[in-house]
Amino acid sequence: MQRETDFCVECREMSSYSLQKRCVTKNIRGENLTFEITCAVCDTCGGFMSVPGIIDLNVHEIDEQYRKLKGLVSIEDIHTLMELYNIGKAPLSIVLGFGEITITRYLLGQVPSKEYSNIIRNALSSPVYMEQKLLENKDRVALAAFKKSMNRVSKLKNMFIISNKMIGVISYIFEKLDEVTPLMLQKLLYYIQGLSFVLNGREMFEENCEAWVHGPVYKDVYNIFKKFGFNVIDDPKFIMFEGYKKYLDDEDKYIIDLVVNTFGQYGGKTLEKTTHKENPWLIARNGYGDDIPSNELITKDSIKNYFIKVCNEYDISKEEDIHKYILKLSDIV
Repeated sequence: MQRETDFCVECREMSSYSLQKRCVTKNIRGENLTFEITCAVCDTCGGFMSVPGIIDLNVHEIDEQYRKLKGLVSIEDIHTLMELYNIGKAPLSIVLGFGEITITRYLLGQVPSKEYSNIIRNALSSPVYMEQKLLENKDRVALAAFKKSMNRVSKLKNMFIISNKMIGVISYIFEKLDEVTPLMLQKLLYYIQGLSFVLNGREMFEENCEAWVHGPVYKDVYNIFKKFGFNVIDDPKFIMFEGYKKYLDDEDKYIIDLVVNTFGQYGGKTLEKTTHKENPWLIARNGYGDDIPSNELITKDSIKNYFIKVCNEYDISKEEDIHKYILKLSDIV
């Protein structure tokens, strides 16, 4: 494969180069900070080369890392906020209590203060907070803009009918897995609850699940994601869930990681097969035909007691034992 070439000022001739990550220290607002940036390194002399686009890339890399280091919202976050609430730059600035061109400046690259960043983040994570801001500044924006955003608020509030803990678990699953379907998500939540009862001695979240045709289902979670059908969940509005990971402690994350690294490596249909051979679903579905709908409750006690029994045969604190359990029940081998 032909390598990219450009003029090397050290070699004084055209030379091929490779892109490599290097650490640099920059003084920003009186503070020395280290950033990892992309450098074009000459294949002949090993010196740095100024190739087209490298400076813009470095500016973007430093900006992105600085915002993450300081907990500041990104330009992409602001674009997402505008899309979520169907609101323009100037109306958004006014609604949030900023100067009219503040959001415009942020979109052009100005870094927001921590205070203003937190206001933006609160609006990004809570439609109730955004609703409050809209009502506070209703008389300062055009009525049409107000109505459009309030309509979006009403729809987004429906995503928050589940507990903060459940939202945090879902957000953490999304962070750990690239592709999650509604069917797969339901089964992962069920197994997270089961393993939490056994390994942490407590429930993971307060919601109850029901015994549906395709296995255990948390109804309110189903209603949030049902539009995706059997497809991968992919919608920018679920960035709103990210702030809810704060409701998870290290023990919670340990359980979720364990489930994601085991059950999460199998498709939703495989996990459906395993739940169909487990007592909690079988007992709740007793008397129903295979294709007959039901919303019978799968009690938390039945989930807890079942996985306590599973522990007698498998060490479910170990990933290799969980894989053995899945393979046995799913008939993969």
